[in-house]
Amino acid sequence: MAELLIQNGSTIYYPAVEEGIKLSLERKGVPGKLDFTVVEDDTLNFQEGNPVKLTVNGTTMFYGFVFTKKRTAGDATIDVTAYDQTRYLKNKDTFIAEGLKASDLIKRLAMDFRLNLGNIEDTGYTLETIVEENQTLFDMIQNSLDETLLNTGQLFVLYDDGGKLTLKNINSMKLNLLISQETGESFDYESSIDEQTYNKIKLSYNNEESGKRELYVAQDGDKMNEWGVLQYFEDVQTATGAAAKADALLKLYDQKTRKLTVKNAFGDPRVRAGSAVVVALDLGDITTQNYMVVEKVIHTLNGEEHLMDLTLIGGEFIA
Repeated sequence: MAELLIQNGSTIYYPAVEEGIKLSLERKGVPGKLDFTVVEDDTLNFQEGNPVKLTVNGTTMFYGFVFTKKRTAGDATIDVTAYDQTRYLKNKDTFIAEGLKASDLIKRLAMDFRLNLGNIEDTGYTLETIVEENQTLFDMIQNSLDETLLNTGQLFVLYDDGGKLTLKNINSMKLNLLISQETGESFDYESSIDEQTYNKIKLSYNNEESGKRELYVAQDGDKMNEWGVLQYFEDVQTATGAAAKADALLKLYDQKTRKLTVKNAFGDPRVRAGSAVVVALDLGDITTQNYMVVEKVIHTLNGEEHLMDLTLIGGEFIA
């Protein structure tokens, strides 16, 4: 049972909502988005910026704010788009600091931009320097989380949990939920070496003291023979840890990318981007029977019907 409310000042509305409420959640860089259509009446009065809350069977799936209202001549309805507070991470700024962890950075930015904080897990790894000029807050945070992943192997997910900014280690986001031929209507599966596959990593450091350019290379000769040379190149700001970073990048990218999208799975209000679910599917060249991470989920609510489209990654699956 879905329940949607809009609050304007001290007045709370439970508007008549047409079927087809759609909630889209992605693992990184995109705010949670809720699209719905309300029926106009004599009492309903709400504005951009008003809070919106969606609850399904007692579970809060979304808390955010109205950003767009759209009317069409002759229709007594309003199309509404609301975003959760991670929408404000699209703000741009410049940030320079030393000795912060990714979790510290999130707390600092939340304070600067008046965001409500929930549980922010300690990411553990201290970043040597953070230099971000004219970047979105999303990019600043993701860069710090990516560097943490490279140096510790620990992946963290940032999301809004019922109106509170939350950071969790992905290992703590497993659900006892099975996706199989019986619970998912259909799937699309693709394997490729065309995107995000690299078998040679080359990092370059310009040593101003010696006046020479230092190169750090990690490569997989067998995969280069099999696929040809697929090279990743990056200029790095410091030689410290460059060789280890090259090895870590090779480990991350020296494989096929596999993308799996499951359509019209039975809906579960607990599923968000970053959740891990058990997937048991025969995909032709491989069979999965293990946890996979939800890269993106679209929940669709039609009356009593709740379905999900899932984009899944994990193991060799990279979005």
